Amino acid sequence: MTTGRIWVFLGGATSAVTGLVMTYDTPVGNVLYVVTYLTMCVMAWMAVARVGAGPDRLPWVLVATAQTMWLIGDSIELAYYYLAAGVPPVGLADAFWLGGYPLLAVALTMMARRRAPGQLGGAVLDGLTLTVAAGLASWQFLIMPVLGAGYGLAETIVPPLYPIADVALLAGVLFIALSPGGRGTPTRLLLGAVGLYLAIDVAYNVLPLFLDYSIVARIGPLIMLGNALLIAACLHPERAELTRPGQRVNVLHPSRVLFLGLAFLTAPTLSLLRSGVDSHAVVALFATALSTTFVLSRFTIAVREQERVQAQLAYQARHDPLTGLANRSVLTDELDRPGPVAVLYLDLDGFKEVNDTHGHEAGDLVLSTVAQRLSSAVRATDLVVRLGGDEFVLLCPNLPEAEAIRLADRVLGDVAQLIEFRGEPLDIGASIGIAAYGDHAPERDVLRSADMAMYEAKKQGRGRWVLAA
Repeated sequence: MTTGRIWVFLGGATSAVTGLVMTYDTPVGNVLYVVTYLTMCVMAWMAVARVGAGPDRLPWVLVATAQTMWLIGDSIELAYYYLAAGVPPVGLADAFWLGGYPLLAVALTMMARRRAPGQLGGAVLDGLTLTVAAGLASWQFLIMPVLGAGYGLAETIVPPLYPIADVALLAGVLFIALSPGGRGTPTRLLLGAVGLYLAIDVAYNVLPLFLDYSIVARIGPLIMLGNALLIAACLHPERAELTRPGQRVNVLHPSRVLFLGLAFLTAPTLSLLRSGVDSHAVVALFATALSTTFVLSRFTIAVREQERVQAQLAYQARHDPLTGLANRSVLTDELDRPGPVAVLYLDLDGFKEVNDTHGHEAGDLVLSTVAQRLSSAVRATDLVVRLGGDEFVLLCPNLPEAEAIRLADRVLGDVAQLIEFRGEPLDIGASIGIAAYGDHAPERDVLRSADMAMYEAKKQGRGRWVLAA
């Protein structure tokens, strides 16, 4: 599904949810609710089918299963409402509602492990820190009041399971939010969906303290919007960023430090609220906050230094140290992307003679100058690569064959311009092989074709291009 269609789908889902909120708890609204939810579940499984077979599919299967279990729970409640003129016993529909949470949490954890293999340790520790803080708050304000209310066994056990399930879901989404990896539209859609689920559950627990429950219950259909966001993430063309390793270096965002600080202060703050506020307790809390600030500041400085080293190593691993151009590793990744592409394989003419006559310093000057000229000749979306020695590649996505030929002519002229070394001109030219494909072709085919065309250009004489057959 294209990006445009995904946004149309989300717009339709938003309109449907708005209609469900307006017709809540009416016969028409309930029928529309079930039909819409059923449609969402069908689309969730259709989205899973589009992923195809393989390990990347399992997390999406768990997501679709969780949505289906929530639909079954809602259907049981509605069936009791209309057939038995009441609500189902505690635990019947809840078994399906609660069962969806761990499935979704496991799916999120699997995605985090796949997108950041071997790099998830920091995200897990930070995520668990925030999760423990959320668990303490849930215990204080949501679970303990129910345990001490004198309800029956089922009514005492089942309601606290929802905050516990929310804490597990929070841990899963934090693992993704705090892990290295891409931050494209699919990731934002997924985080938005889970964030909406958590917000709905918190609202169900908090808003009845201030509003009538009949008003609070109207937010229920919003879960459909969360389902739509998850489906859109699965259908998105770039959904692989959620289940495959990314190249992004993990960076410590300032908000992450702030949240960690708040997590550290959760326990003493809750203790203060339970024991009562006096001057000694306030001083102790202030000292704890100040110490936490100093510790996190020192922690941030150390992490920033580590990030700079990691970024430098990552850059060196993917760039040529002399010219600063991308290397073969980057070229391999870019060639793996689908879509039409033109490849210009360039080899310098006369470079060996320059090295033999003037030395490697002159050769380095030639390579650096040619790299600058190539970078100036291409578009912002094109990639200039130094393969090694005096060989370069220009990777030009969506460049028609005729434009690739014109680019080769321009490059030949630019490379042949005079380069001075200690007052002497250096005689340099280039031979270029062009391979243009309308559809995606394997890396080895593209490079082999362009390479063979370049050697044919050298046979025919320097300073020319040859188009691969």
